[in-house]
Order: sequence, then structure tokens, then C-alpha cells
Amino acid sequence: MEAQSLALLLGGLIGLALALTGAGGGILAVPLLVFGLGLSVLQAAPVALVAVGLAAALGAGLALREQQLRYRAAGLIGVTGVLAAPVGVWLAHQLPPTPLSLLFAAVLTHVALRMIREARRPADLSRTREQLPCVLNPEQGRLNWTAPCARALMMTGALSGLMSGALGVGGGFVIVPALTRYTNLDQRSIVGTSLGVIALVSAGSVSIAAVSGTLLWPVALPFAAGSGLGILAGRRLAHRISGPQLRQLFGVVSLGAAVSLALKALSA
Repeated sequence: MEAQSLALLLGGLIGLALALTGAGGGILAVPLLVFGLGLSVLQAAPVALVAVGLAAALGAGLALREQQLRYRAAGLIGVTGVLAAPVGVWLAHQLPPTPLSLLFAAVLTHVALRMIREARRPADLSRTREQLPCVLNPEQGRLNWTAPCARALMMTGALSGLMSGALGVGGGFVIVPALTRYTNLDQRSIVGTSLGVIALVSAGSVSIAAVSGTLLWPVALPFAAGSGLGILAGRRLAHRISGPQLRQLFGVVSLGAAVSLALKALSA
């Protein structure tokens, strides 16, 4: 019972992070499960994806209702990610526990440093529409679909799918920067679209884990329930908290988690 209560609490933290940033929350789920509940990275990955996927689906549904979800873009990225996820799952099962943990720590370090750097740097508003592969049609309010746009979104989906399958992360840390770099969507649309993709990609990876029997349901269910509650609470706070300061805080926390995870792996 204590383990289930802790899983509920930890899941709430992940849902809160996802609601506020659209990225960063999912990648913290695995370290929380490793240190909070004593799971290995291989065990924690599918459990994290259940929670991240549920929280993302709730957030994406709310974003769709508020017309902040670009569902065509999310669908293209998500389908590509689902197709790439089995490759990531296969790679994860080929690596011994220590290298897999160190790989996760390296990815987490990269994400943390990028979040800290971008939080301190003002947004680049100098790019013109001609410099972006995906731009909104001002008359229709939809993205103009071109070959460069489709290619950029599919590459984003493939990378997020590989990360999801291999490390149990939703891929928001890939999707949000990519949408920021390739499109002229506002931040709320980027977060909403990212959550839609995370829900799709997570569903694919969770299905693989469930069929293979590697998913720990007694931990996954309360963890997922907590994440759902966390994202609902987080959306109420999103308008009151400074985005750059929040991302910098998540970057510092993620960096600490990466260092701790690496030390744990090396001392095992």
C-alpha cells in the first residue's frame, strides 16, 4: 500500500510537469521510479510510459477542445513515432542494465543543459516565414503542408519513437524544440500538439510492453492515476507561472537526476 501511495504521488509530479512544459516531465518519470520505488531502468520505462501517455492524452484532449492541438501534425509525427518505437524497445533489451542507465543519464543531461540554456536565452523572433518549413496559413489558420514540412515532422516522430521505446520517455523533449524550430506555432499550440504526439507514441510502446509481459501493472496503475490528476491541476497553474523560470528549474532538477542515475549505475 505504501508503494502504491508513493507511485500515486510521483505520478502526480510527472503530470504536473507535463502540463506546465509539454516536455521535461516524461523524462523525469524513469529517474523517479528508479530512486523512489527501486525499479531498474528497463522495468521503469514501460511504467513511466503508461503514466506519461495517460497524462498526455488528457492534456491533448483539453488542448483539442481549446483549438490548441494541431491534430494533423500530431498524427503524422505520432504515426511515425509508433512505427519507430519497436526498434527502440528492441535496442533497450539488447543493452545490459548499466550501459542502459548511463545512456539514459546522458540523454537526460543533454535535455537538462538545453533547458537551462534556452531558459536564459531570449526567443529568436528574427526568422521569417520563408525560413521555416512549416508555417500557418493566415487565412485558414492551418499549417501549409509541403514536402520539407512533412519531412521535418516525420524525422521528429522517428526520433521521439526511438527514445520512447528505448528509454520509456514520451519524447516531448524532442517534439517541443522541433516544433519551435520548424514552425511558427505559438507556445500553447506547441505544448498541445506535443501532448497529442506523446499520447500516440506512448500507446504504441505500452502495447508492446503489455503484450510481452514486461509491464508492472501494480505500479503502473497508481502512477498513471497520479499523472492524470497532476496534469489537470497543472493546467490550472500554467497561466500563473513564468515559462522560462519554470524550464530553468526543471533543467536543474533533471541535471541532478542525471548525475544521481549515472552514479547509481556505476556503483552497482
